[in-house]
Amino acid sequence: MKHLKKIVLALTVFGLLMLLLFISQEKEPKSQKLQVATSSFALYDIVKNIAGESVQITNILPFGVDVHSFEPTPKLLASLEESDLIFYSGAGLEPWIEGFVFKGKTLDMSEHVTLQELDSESSHEHHADHDAHCAHGTTDPHYWLDLQNMAKATEVITHELIKLSPQNAVFYTKNKEVYLQMLLKLDALYANRLKECVLDTIIVNHNAFSYLSKRYGFHVEALSGLSPEAQPSPKNMAKLIEHIKEDGVKTIFFENFVSDKAIKSISHDTNASVDVLQPLGNITADEAAQNLSYEDIMRQNLEKISQALMCK
Repeated sequence: MKHLKKIVLALTVFGLLMLLLFISQEKEPKSQKLQVATSSFALYDIVKNIAGESVQITNILPFGVDVHSFEPTPKLLASLEESDLIFYSGAGLEPWIEGFVFKGKTLDMSEHVTLQELDSESSHEHHADHDAHCAHGTTDPHYWLDLQNMAKATEVITHELIKLSPQNAVFYTKNKEVYLQMLLKLDALYANRLKECVLDTIIVNHNAFSYLSKRYGFHVEALSGLSPEAQPSPKNMAKLIEHIKEDGVKTIFFENFVSDKAIKSISHDTNASVDVLQPLGNITADEAAQNLSYEDIMRQNLEKISQALMCK
């Protein structure tokens, strides 16, 4: 009898040990949420507002990193393979994505908006059926600064989210309408505030604001073209200094992710103050800590532009 009890006890202990081993080796269950990745802050803001907590959003571009010079690590690219959906800006802004095959669906959002090209003299519209090579020429990739483009992107993103998660269709559609109304109000606010201004040109370190200037009827003079890394020529700096003095420009702009050395030199020679204008390709770590949205920063930009142009 005692022998039998020992056998039962041994089997019980063995069973408990095996159960504990199984539990300890069991992997965490995979999240049931859709895995959605975005490559710019503007696209991130749309997904966040449309999908809310129903998806797990991966912001490919870390806050505080310049969108123009970002290069993802192999580890990050490998992690993106698990994404159900990837929205990237396109228009030549992410050369690193070329040739990489993801398991989930990827959308080049520049194919769904109205793009414009720049040359040394002027800018002109270039629509969604643009030539594939133009992204490497003079296409301006900052299309999210046109609120109509943001509305188009919102429609596309909502459509794709509903296809992946039809059970959330009503929720996504309701959020889309709220977001579109926000964009309409923001557009009207820009048009009203920039309607009557003393000046008609803002001075920036590089031209990321042609979509805004075209839509609301002002001009942009830049130290360099589309590339924030380009070194301004002495001739161009002298031209801008002359323009600032002749027109009585009080404020000139640079961006957080770009060196302010040249723009501060111009400020020193003209007594114009220097301020930050945010092109919204990405936001700073400080702006992220403040939980600032696309709308928040666009309103801040409007306030600064209207003051620089001395609008009534």
